[in-house]
Amino acid sequence: MADIFDVVADSTRRDILAVLLDRETDAPHSGGEISVSEIVAVLGVSQPTVSKHLKVLRESGLVAVREEGQHRYYRLDRAPLEELEDWLIPFLAQDAAADAAKLASADELDGALNDEQLAFASKLGKAFAETAHSVSSVVAPLRKG
Repeated sequence: MADIFDVVADSTRRDILAVLLDRETDAPHSGGEISVSEIVAVLGVSQPTVSKHLKVLRESGLVAVREEGQHRYYRLDRAPLEELEDWLIPFLAQDAAADAAKLASADELDGALNDEQLAFASKLGKAFAETAHSVSSVVAPLRKG
């Protein structure tokens, strides 16, 4: 299986993923499925090019295909993207934590929030920290392996 970063590095494949995401969002009655010819029409790219990239996306698990006669219908499969997100979260969480620390130490924010806003911000910060810790504890063993 190709490395997910190699797969999403290609702009045409990212465009195809965006089309699939749009279909999922804009036409939920379709089950998020779209035909190759519709993708070709949206992107203005040749059918062989779209098919070649769909094959890479399919092999990486980013798309699923359903065959109906001679037609193939593709839909987004989020599982590999969720794995990528899980890998990225610790990096993003550290940036967010640093930004939050800078904000918390800024004197000009003193008194800028009411009690309700402060309570909400505190709960949000705790939930974020717990989630970041949970993700890190799951991802850490994978990095070692």
